[in-house]
Amino acid sequence: MNKGNIVQVIGPVVDVEFSDTKSLPKIYSALEIEYEVNGNPTKLTLEVQQHLGENWVRSIAMSSTEGLKRGMSVNDTGGPISVPVGEGVLGRLFNVTGEAVDNRGPVKFTKRYPIHRPAPELTEQDTKIQILETGIKVIDLICPFSKGGKVGAFGGAGVGKTVVIMELINNIAKGHGGVSMFAGVGERTREGNDLYKEMSEAGVIDQKDLSKSKVGMVFGQMNEPPGARLRVGLSALAMTEFFRD
Repeated sequence: MNKGNIVQVIGPVVDVEFSDTKSLPKIYSALEIEYEVNGNPTKLTLEVQQHLGENWVRSIAMSSTEGLKRGMSVNDTGGPISVPVGEGVLGRLFNVTGEAVDNRGPVKFTKRYPIHRPAPELTEQDTKIQILETGIKVIDLICPFSKGGKVGAFGGAGVGKTVVIMELINNIAKGHGGVSMFAGVGERTREGNDLYKEMSEAGVIDQKDLSKSKVGMVFGQMNEPPGARLRVGLSALAMTEFFRD
């Protein structure tokens, strides 16, 4: 495993020096640092963003950089951040690096997907335009969604964006037998907790048998560093692409 050393820490930005140019990790490669904070073992994941020259790379931290010091050893994983995929992610809560944060034990999975993956070829995509029936009459009548398309819901705080999304997840699970991934980017911890409880009450997350759940959740909360909020959408997308494929 390729190793480097920390040379500079500026908030969530960490500069790492490697022995020579040949050993420099590629852009978007994941780096890991194992150290202790107040006696507790901690593992921090970094993502390479820039080659600075002089065998230095600039990286963004995916969690707090508290306790980091110059000279600490850094391991190059040799690839991008990867997350667990498969049926085992349904009903669970994850952070940006794919670690379960719901205190329900280890995740059952057989495969991991990198969060940076090539898009499907045009020849692999369906060119037919089809309407996705959401089960919400006002949406299906006035603003129908196309399958495979992208839709944005814009509004101020507290107007009901998350309520609409939760209803969509519920209807897709029960009306189409599909699964969904919810990515909470910059959400308040309270909002994420409320959403989890509401989905459990609606039966979309089955607390007794997680294998019957129809949704997985990935959060980069507003109290987390910018790197986590930046990449959490890609983590959720990688988990979703497994079901698409």
